[in-house]
Amino acid sequence: MSKDLQMKQVEQELVLFKKSPLYTYRIKNSYIPVIGEGNLDANIIFIGEAPGKSEALSGKPFCGASGKVLDQLLGHINTGRSGVYITNIVKDRPQENRDPTPDEIALYAPFLIRQLEIIKPKVIATLGRFSMQFVLKHFNLEKELDTISNIHGKIFKIKAPWGTVKIIPLYHPAVAVYNRKRFDELKCDIKKLL
Repeated sequence: MSKDLQMKQVEQELVLFKKSPLYTYRIKNSYIPVIGEGNLDANIIFIGEAPGKSEALSGKPFCGASGKVLDQLLGHINTGRSGVYITNIVKDRPQENRDPTPDEIALYAPFLIRQLEIIKPKVIATLGRFSMQFVLKHFNLEKELDTISNIHGKIFKIKAPWGTVKIIPLYHPAVAVYNRKRFDELKCDIKKLL
Protein backbone atom coordinates (compact mmCIF):
# COMPACT_ATOMS: atom_id res chain seq x y z
CA MET A 1 0.00 0.00 0.00
CA SER A 2 1.37 3.48 -0.89
CA LYS A 3 2.43 5.92 1.82
CA ASP A 4 -0.41 8.22 0.78
CA LEU A 5 -3.02 5.49 1.23
CA GLN A 6 -1.51 4.43 4.56
CA MET A 7 -1.69 8.02 5.84
CA LYS A 8 -5.27 8.38 4.58
CA GLN A 9 -6.14 5.27 6.58
CA VAL A 10 -4.64 6.85 9.73
CA GLU A 11 -6.67 9.98 9.02
CA GLN A 12 -9.93 8.06 8.55
CA GLU A 13 -9.42 6.27 11.86
CA LEU A 14 -8.69 9.55 13.66
CA VAL A 15 -11.78 11.28 12.25
CA LEU A 16 -13.89 8.51 13.82
CA PHE A 17 -11.82 8.20 17.01
CA LYS A 18 -14.73 8.20 19.47
CA LYS A 19 -12.59 6.39 22.04
CA SER A 20 -10.82 9.70 22.71
CA PRO A 21 -12.15 11.90 25.52
CA LEU A 22 -11.38 14.86 23.20
CA TYR A 23 -13.74 13.59 20.46
CA THR A 24 -16.90 15.15 21.97
CA TYR A 25 -15.09 18.46 22.50
CA ARG A 26 -13.95 18.34 18.85
CA ILE A 27 -17.48 17.73 17.52
CA LYS A 28 -19.05 20.35 19.81
CA ASN A 29 -16.62 23.02 18.55
CA SER A 30 -16.56 21.93 14.88
CA TYR A 31 -12.85 21.20 15.19
CA ILE A 32 -10.89 18.98 12.84
CA PRO A 33 -8.32 16.39 13.96
CA VAL A 34 -4.85 17.57 12.99
CA ILE A 35 -3.22 14.56 11.34
CA GLY A 36 -0.10 16.25 10.03
CA GLU A 37 1.13 17.82 6.85
CA GLY A 38 4.09 17.75 4.53
CA ASN A 39 6.25 15.41 2.54
CA LEU A 40 5.66 11.70 3.20
CA ASP A 41 9.21 11.02 1.96
CA ALA A 42 10.74 13.69 4.22
CA ASN A 43 14.02 13.06 6.00
CA ILE A 44 12.90 15.30 8.87
CA ILE A 45 9.72 15.01 10.93
CA PHE A 46 8.72 17.61 13.52
CA ILE A 47 6.56 16.38 16.38
CA GLY A 48 4.67 18.88 18.51
CA GLU A 49 2.38 18.28 21.45
CA ALA A 50 -1.25 18.99 20.53
CA PRO A 51 -3.16 21.37 18.26
CA GLY A 52 -4.17 24.85 19.36
CA LYS A 53 -7.40 26.55 18.33
CA SER A 54 -6.16 27.76 14.90
CA GLU A 55 -4.88 24.27 14.13
CA ALA A 56 -8.10 22.56 15.27
CA LEU A 57 -10.20 24.91 13.12
CA SER A 58 -8.05 24.46 10.00
CA GLY A 59 -6.81 20.87 10.45
CA LYS A 60 -3.26 22.12 9.76
CA PRO A 61 -0.38 21.81 12.25
CA PHE A 62 1.47 24.90 13.45
CA CYS A 63 -0.57 27.47 11.52
CA GLY A 64 -0.72 30.15 14.24
CA ALA A 65 1.98 32.35 15.78
CA SER A 66 4.19 29.34 16.64
CA GLY A 67 3.86 28.17 13.05
CA LYS A 68 5.23 31.50 11.78
CA VAL A 69 8.29 31.00 14.00
CA LEU A 70 8.66 27.42 12.74
CA ASP A 71 8.47 28.66 9.13
CA GLN A 72 11.23 31.20 9.84
CA LEU A 73 13.35 28.46 11.39
CA LEU A 74 12.81 26.22 8.35
CA GLY A 75 14.04 29.11 6.22
CA HIS A 76 17.31 29.08 8.19
CA ILE A 77 17.94 25.52 7.02
CA ASN A 78 16.86 26.37 3.46
CA THR A 79 13.72 24.31 3.45
CA GLY A 80 10.01 24.86 3.77
CA ARG A 81 7.02 22.87 4.91
CA SER A 82 6.98 20.94 1.64
CA GLY A 83 10.40 19.47 2.47
CA VAL A 84 9.51 18.16 5.95
CA TYR A 85 6.59 16.52 7.75
CA ILE A 86 4.93 18.23 10.73
CA THR A 87 2.59 16.57 13.20
CA ASN A 88 1.72 16.31 16.91
CA ILE A 89 1.45 13.44 19.36
CA VAL A 90 -2.15 14.30 20.31
CA LYS A 91 -4.22 14.95 17.20
CA ASP A 92 -7.21 16.71 18.83
CA ARG A 93 -7.19 19.99 20.74
CA PRO A 94 -7.32 19.67 24.54
CA GLN A 95 -9.89 21.95 26.21
CA GLU A 96 -8.76 25.52 26.92
CA ASN A 97 -5.42 24.79 25.26
CA ARG A 98 -4.26 22.87 28.33
CA ASP A 99 -1.34 20.47 28.27
CA PRO A 100 -2.16 16.97 27.00
CA THR A 101 -2.59 14.41 29.78
CA PRO A 102 -0.49 11.21 29.99
CA ASP A 103 -3.66 9.22 29.14
CA GLU A 104 -4.30 11.32 26.03
CA ILE A 105 -0.70 10.93 24.91
CA ALA A 106 -0.92 7.15 25.40
CA LEU A 107 -4.22 7.02 23.49
CA TYR A 108 -2.95 8.92 20.44
CA ALA A 109 0.64 7.55 20.46
CA PRO A 110 -0.11 4.50 18.24
CA PHE A 111 -1.18 6.88 15.42
CA LEU A 112 2.10 8.78 15.70
CA ILE A 113 4.09 5.52 15.71
CA ARG A 114 2.32 4.48 12.51
CA GLN A 115 3.13 7.86 10.94
CA LEU A 116 6.81 7.40 11.80
CA GLU A 117 6.74 3.93 10.25
CA ILE A 118 5.10 5.31 7.08
CA ILE A 119 7.49 8.26 6.66
CA LYS A 120 10.67 6.52 7.93
CA PRO A 121 12.45 9.79 8.80
CA LYS A 122 16.20 10.10 9.30
CA VAL A 123 15.69 12.93 11.81
CA ILE A 124 12.99 13.30 14.47
CA ALA A 125 12.80 16.82 15.87
CA THR A 126 10.62 17.06 18.97
CA LEU A 127 9.00 20.43 19.67
CA GLY A 128 8.47 20.92 23.39
CA ARG A 129 8.79 18.77 26.49
CA PHE A 130 5.81 16.44 25.99
CA SER A 131 6.91 15.23 22.58
CA MET A 132 10.54 15.06 23.79
CA GLN A 133 9.55 12.87 26.74
CA PHE A 134 7.38 10.59 24.64
CA VAL A 135 9.88 10.10 21.80
CA LEU A 136 12.88 9.50 24.08
CA LYS A 137 10.91 6.96 26.13
CA HIS A 138 9.54 5.26 23.01
CA PHE A 139 13.04 4.75 21.61
CA ASN A 140 14.41 3.47 24.95
CA LEU A 141 16.33 6.65 25.78
CA GLU A 142 14.61 7.14 29.12
CA LYS A 143 17.96 7.37 30.92
CA GLU A 144 18.77 10.42 28.76
CA LEU A 145 15.65 12.28 29.88
CA ASP A 146 16.29 15.64 31.50
CA THR A 147 14.66 19.05 31.36
CA ILE A 148 14.32 20.47 27.88
CA SER A 149 16.52 23.41 28.92
CA ASN A 150 19.34 20.89 29.55
CA ILE A 151 19.02 18.72 26.44
CA HIS A 152 17.60 20.96 23.69
CA GLY A 153 19.78 20.70 20.61
CA LYS A 154 21.44 17.50 21.80
CA ILE A 155 21.66 14.70 19.20
CA PHE A 156 20.66 11.15 20.12
CA LYS A 157 21.28 8.42 17.55
CA ILE A 158 19.05 5.36 17.62
CA LYS A 159 18.41 2.31 15.48
CA ALA A 160 14.79 2.37 14.31
CA PRO A 161 13.18 -0.50 12.38
CA TRP A 162 13.87 1.46 9.15
CA GLY A 163 17.47 2.49 9.92
CA THR A 164 19.59 4.95 11.90
CA VAL A 165 17.71 8.00 13.14
CA LYS A 166 18.82 11.19 14.88
CA ILE A 167 16.47 12.46 17.58
CA ILE A 168 16.93 16.12 18.44
CA PRO A 169 14.82 17.77 21.16
CA LEU A 170 13.99 21.39 20.35
CA TYR A 171 12.21 24.06 22.29
CA HIS A 172 8.63 24.62 21.19
CA PRO A 173 8.56 27.57 18.74
CA ALA A 174 6.19 29.35 21.16
CA VAL A 175 9.22 30.28 23.32
CA ALA A 176 10.21 32.79 20.62
CA VAL A 177 6.63 34.06 20.35
CA TYR A 178 6.75 35.05 24.02
CA ASN A 179 10.42 36.09 24.08
CA ARG A 180 11.90 37.06 20.72
CA LYS A 181 15.40 37.02 22.23
CA ARG A 182 15.15 33.20 22.29
CA PHE A 183 14.94 33.03 18.49
CA ASP A 184 18.74 32.89 18.06
CA GLU A 185 18.85 29.87 20.37
CA LEU A 186 16.21 28.13 18.25
CA LYS A 187 18.14 28.97 15.06
CA CYS A 188 21.28 27.44 16.52
CA ASP A 189 19.43 24.23 17.46
CA ILE A 190 17.60 23.78 14.16
CA LYS A 191 20.87 23.75 12.21
CA LYS A 192 21.70 20.47 13.97
CA LEU A 193 18.93 18.75 12.00
CA LEU A 194 21.05 18.83 8.85
